[in-house]
Amino acid sequence: MKDDALHWEKLASEAGPELPLFRVRFDRMRHPTSAAEFQRMVLETTDWVNIVAITSDGLIVMVEQYRFGVGELTIEPAAGMIDPGEDSLDAAKRELAEETGFGKGNWRYLGSVQANPAIHDNLCHHWLVEGVEAMQAPAPDEGEAIRVHLMTLDDIREAIAVGKLKHPLGLSALSRVFPLWDLPYVPPAS
Repeated sequence: MKDDALHWEKLASEAGPELPLFRVRFDRMRHPTSAAEFQRMVLETTDWVNIVAITSDGLIVMVEQYRFGVGELTIEPAAGMIDPGEDSLDAAKRELAEETGFGKGNWRYLGSVQANPAIHDNLCHHWLVEGVEAMQAPAPDEGEAIRVHLMTLDDIREAIAVGKLKHPLGLSALSRVFPLWDLPYVPPAS
């Protein structure tokens, strides 16, 4: 049910520049209570996948890579974009193999989240695969440099505590499988 007191009316849309991973769209919107007009930017992109991969001996397959936005190395689950013509499961299997070299296992869909609804129009699909095996050498995309880590749940919790793992989509996927924080959560003192 639409809440008219909060629903913005779209007056017009125009295409902005095409970027390597996004299409920019500018929407002219009317404020629901003041009737003032605002221009809002939307980044249109394909859906994404995050993969929580667990080996038969209970280790979690994670990747370490440099993230340009924050300018530092991060730890996170394997993830990527869904290619045209792929469904999210096919993309998850492909991304896991490319980034980590792992495959097989028993796959289960964990649902999806909105990647960043303030400016993105896509979903991020979460997948769990248990019993993965090393199948091949990792073959990341030309623009990626990735190190694979096999981690325990305690390792994951430590990476969160020290700030090496704070990617919200990765945390969202992992939290659907593991209790990552004691509840109620109390952040560590800085």
